[in-house]
Amino acid sequence: MVIFQTLMNSTKQIAEIFSTLYGTSPQWIVRAPGRINLIGEHIDYLGGSVMPAAIDRTLAMGVRANGTDLINIWSSEEQGEDAPLSFGLLGLKPFEGDRYWLNYIGGVIEMLRRDGLKPTGFDAVITTDLPSGAGLSSSAALETATALAVESVTGQQLDPIRRAMLCRQAEHEFAGVPCGIMDQIAVGLGQKDCALMLDCSDASFVPVQIPEGIAILVSDTRVNHALGDGEYQKRRESCDQALRIFAKSSWGEVSLDDLELQKSELGPLLHGRARHVVSEMARVSKMSNALASGDLAQVAEIMKAGHESLRDDFEVSCLELDLLVDAAYEFGTDRGLVGSRMTGGGFGGSTVSLVREESAESLKSHLEDRFRSRFNSEPNCFITQTSDGASAQAFKLLQ
Repeated sequence: MVIFQTLMNSTKQIAEIFSTLYGTSPQWIVRAPGRINLIGEHIDYLGGSVMPAAIDRTLAMGVRANGTDLINIWSSEEQGEDAPLSFGLLGLKPFEGDRYWLNYIGGVIEMLRRDGLKPTGFDAVITTDLPSGAGLSSSAALETATALAVESVTGQQLDPIRRAMLCRQAEHEFAGVPCGIMDQIAVGLGQKDCALMLDCSDASFVPVQIPEGIAILVSDTRVNHALGDGEYQKRRESCDQALRIFAKSSWGEVSLDDLELQKSELGPLLHGRARHVVSEMARVSKMSNALASGDLAQVAEIMKAGHESLRDDFEVSCLELDLLVDAAYEFGTDRGLVGSRMTGGGFGGSTVSLVREESAESLKSHLEDRFRSRFNSEPNCFITQTSDGASAQAFKLLQ
């Protein structure tokens, strides 16, 4: 087996790997981006509004129908020099152990089958420059790419919102993560130069322009944030419990006054969880207005308050994330910072910082230095930009 060194997402490299593994060329190249979330964390599964944006770090998949009932998958992240993994289309159940990552593929195929599509076998090569476990929706990118691969192979096409919902269901049932719809919609329907103001109660959204001259700096702590280990589920259960105490049908009906009225019955833990939800929902609306008006000072305050709420009330941050956010504000808005906070489910992962383009490299160096000094390890910091959502193209058109 050839040792594939320095794997990238270029069509040429995917084709070379595909040829080595399968003796032919792919028919389609599918690309699915990662995403950051500017504000609105841990409220997507509670029917709140959020503000994600697709980014230019992507997962790419070369695909070819193989005329069998087998799915053959090779991934640069998971397999290295190993041969492709195979599984059958029929009787799909959740994978365990070293094959757990296949849940994001097999689960999607099973959901599509249940929805009336008729998946057929295909060979695939997956490469990515999107770090996994970094809070950037690498799982949703893999799910969305898989759905588009099946659609390409079968000649069937799903409505993008329906595709996102089926991918979310796959994550619920196969990966065991009770996520909301934010990640799948951001990955599938992102728009360049914009974040999406997404109402997770009905999956409707409007684009929100990001002001010109603003760069996005992602700082991956490299602390793994396994969401399937139970902590994510505990947060959701706490929120459901708190909502029952409020005797409301949705979190959109809960006010800050309700929080104080029920403080004693909620107790410290549930009161903190509820305070995050209510205040974060308010921050999303404020963020939309601040971006639209170009009020960058307000953006800084909103993102800082959002991180503090996730750290103190929802308790999903960690020392590494806190240091990066503190270091960003230490760098200062006078030197070009716009705002910074953790992004994603937490328990590790990444921070996202908005920064003036001319200051992005300086902020990046500052965060790397502060992180290295405190933890004696290297974060994965990179400057990125918004992008359009996932797509599939015939390989011959890309040559």
